[in-house]
Amino acid sequence: MPVSRDPRSALSAAAVAAVLLAGATGCGDKDGAAPAAASVPASVSASVSASAEVSASVSASVSDSASPSATASSPGPSASATPTTPVTRAVPPPPAPTRLTAAVDTRGGRLALVRGGAPQEFTVTLRNGNSVEYRHLLVVFQMEMLVGEAGAGTGSGPGFLLERFDPASGSWRPADFRIANDVKPPSQFSGGGPLAREAVRTERYRLRATAGGPTGSSPVVVSFIDTDADGQAAAHVVLGHSTR
Repeated sequence: MPVSRDPRSALSAAAVAAVLLAGATGCGDKDGAAPAAASVPASVSASVSASAEVSASVSASVSDSASPSATASSPGPSASATPTTPVTRAVPPPPAPTRLTAAVDTRGGRLALVRGGAPQEFTVTLRNGNSVEYRHLLVVFQMEMLVGEAGAGTGSGPGFLLERFDPASGSWRPADFRIANDVKPPSQFSGGGPLAREAVRTERYRLRATAGGPTGSSPVVVSFIDTDADGQAAAHVVLGHSTR
């Protein structure tokens, strides 16, 4: 185990030796002759050499003990040299705007009625898009007059009875069925039910031809009116119809 020495003691010993050496060199005899180099005591020379070795050993020890601390405190080259790459995330595009669509479904693709016979049921499905929310959306039915019919009628006649199924009461209730050769402006309609964005609603209807009514063939036009905006919310659907 190495013995630690005080660097100040080593330096003091070296200073004393230097003084002694200087004194020995500066003193001469009475005639002024310089003393020989061999007159320097050997103990002084050995002391100077030993002091130098101690000083070098102490300096090396101090340097070795300080090196790990300095190495540990200095950051590695890779810590500051590595660049930070920003992370980017793709933003999905907004969905494409969609609007209301409607479909009418009946058995056989058309209404084939018999006067005084059983009614024929059909459904109207409304599929709203993501663009508009409706507060009052009304489904409207109109048919042109058949040959021999007395005149234009309103409501469910003459000669026909249109009904809509009411889910709240579980019963069929009369619905408006306009029979005329002219077109009623959308601004003259009122009522209708709400339909939220991307909502789907299916309504059930049935049409009956009353006894003694007209016969013939005339399409039923199904329209979809936004009564708040006084306009068509979707393209109308034409449903084939015949009565015998």
